[in-house]
Amino acid sequence: MNDWPGGWSDDNRGNRYGRGSSRAQPEGARVMRQVRRGPAAPPGQGYGGVPQQPSYVNGQGHGGYGDDTVHDDGYDSGYNTGQVYGGSGGPGGPGGRGMREPRPAPNWRRRIKVTAITVVTVLVVTSVATYFWADSKLNREVDLSKVIDRPEAGEGTNYLIVGSDSREGMSAEEKKALHTGSAEGKRTDSMMILHTGDNGPTLISLPRDSDVEIPTFVGSESGKTYKGTGRHVKLNAAYAEDGPELLVRTVEYNTGLHIDHYVEIGFAGFANIVDAVGGVEIDIPQDIKDSKSGADFKKGTQTLNGEEALAFVRTRYALAGSDLDRTKNQQKFLSALANQVATPSTILNPFKLYPTMGAGLDSLIVDKDMGLFDLADMFWSMKGVSGGDGKSMNMPISGSSGGNLVWDKAKVKTLVEQLKNDETVTVSGN
Repeated sequence: MNDWPGGWSDDNRGNRYGRGSSRAQPEGARVMRQVRRGPAAPPGQGYGGVPQQPSYVNGQGHGGYGDDTVHDDGYDSGYNTGQVYGGSGGPGGPGGRGMREPRPAPNWRRRIKVTAITVVTVLVVTSVATYFWADSKLNREVDLSKVIDRPEAGEGTNYLIVGSDSREGMSAEEKKALHTGSAEGKRTDSMMILHTGDNGPTLISLPRDSDVEIPTFVGSESGKTYKGTGRHVKLNAAYAEDGPELLVRTVEYNTGLHIDHYVEIGFAGFANIVDAVGGVEIDIPQDIKDSKSGADFKKGTQTLNGEEALAFVRTRYALAGSDLDRTKNQQKFLSALANQVATPSTILNPFKLYPTMGAGLDSLIVDKDMGLFDLADMFWSMKGVSGGDGKSMNMPISGSSGGNLVWDKAKVKTLVEQLKNDETVTVSGN
């Protein structure tokens, strides 16, 4: 079976123009089949329902039309208008072969705006989440509202910073490694007043052997009032007797300075913070060896880990000035620690920042009114002391009595007045 209309074959087509033909005259236009969608063409419109193609002679199509008139049969050749059938029309249409419209240039201003908004949104969400996470970790256990007969608050802010020898939560191996011993309860190993204000921070160490009077106070647990009898003890005994509230009451009574916030950290917490920040670099002015604290250092600049740092700040028996020299070392180390935490390598590195914050916040005990902004103020002020923007000193001492260190009352009065008025401190300590 062949494909030629009417049963034609190559043999009966005769000699026509084409391959192998010797005639110069081309064959007539071959009728091309077209697929017509929809109803079949009326009878007589062409073979198989396909409209008969116009034969163009001298520019005229069939039926004698020489213009672009559309025939009544609904068929339009399209040749007169240049329309190409088989597409959806137009050079740029889906069925056309024309060029596509050029892709619009990117709107960089819009892209930058969207990127900036995205970055800001991420930073805000992260900051807010970090704030609530950190705020939830603060141990607000100290109620300063239980402290009675308090002096009036002055200018600036005063923090009482306490390092306790609490071994709570430490295993036997940790106690051995940190040379803390296994004493029950907790006592103060160091006490400092940090004043922050417009004239730079001032850090004042209160020697634990300072001679103080225990005033009338209300028990933090019992709620009972205990009348003062003029009893004199070492300052750290006030903490051992009734905890932070009595310590604050005793400091305020013996100095006349209002304490705004209380911050305490134990042995394990201190060591964990140092380890979390990657150690603290400090210049040790002399060789130190103390079997009780575990200190064994050579003179010079070195980086101390948590265990070594705790040994350094607790050492006093190997120092000529005993507790007074120890307080100086404590001030020096805490300032160096604050400076180390504030470096870009810590603040901009979340893998170091969050462990450091976690270790510190888990270890701190603060008063009920302490907020993160107060804690940040305290931290940056400690850094300022190490950077030379503030002053560090011991409480002025005039002598000793029965093994207790007696404060120089005249100097203490001047110091307190300058702190209350947020003036530059001119008083020097031991």
